[in-house]
Amino acid sequence: MEYFLEKKLNYIASKTLFSQKEYKIARTQLCCFVCSVTMASETRKVVIHLRATGDAPILKQAKFKMAGSDKFVKVIDFLRRQLHRETLFVYVNSAFSPNPDELVLDLCNNFGIDGKLVVNYACSMAWG
Repeated sequence: MEYFLEKKLNYIASKTLFSQKEYKIARTQLCCFVCSVTMASETRKVVIHLRATGDAPILKQAKFKMAGSDKFVKVIDFLRRQLHRETLFVYVNSAFSPNPDELVLDLCNNFGIDGKLVVNYACSMAWG
């Protein structure tokens, strides 16, 4: 992304009359902007709503927040610890079981409902 933005800045500089000092200032501001956008997306919190399915026990706390940069495996591990079970079936929106390596933020952006990621869990297979 930074490469693309720097290339764009070079193009704009070639079409306008930037002095070397103005170019350096614009480049510094652009780099600061890219870094702040990257950090904001990494630190965004995602609300996870856990719903019991089938014979799975209901958790006392069904909603919690976690960093969007965390992987879905962290949700699975949390549920395993809370339910004291090694075998657990976890689904998003009662529809599919995501790859444990998926980022929670990506799942929320693509499959979230009202800004929350709904995660269903069961002790036996609930959906295919």
